[in-house]
Amino acid sequence: MVYKKVTLIGRSTEGFDQAVDNAVERANKTLDNVHWIEVEEMGVEVASVPEHEYQAEVEVAFELRE
Repeated sequence: MVYKKVTLIGRSTEGFDQAVDNAVERANKTLDNVHWIEVEEMGVEVASVPEHEYQAEVEVAFELRE
């Protein structure tokens, strides 16, 4: 088996958990064979948005097809 990792950034005004969930949901919609997700970084955008925007950078590992 061979896996590939890609980085996604989930965003939410509700909190870090929702930002991670948004990234996981998108990964499952657009990638096949997702096996695990690692949360790498978290941050909050405060300067250019009306509400705080929580961001979660995640690495998604999925199995490559043969």
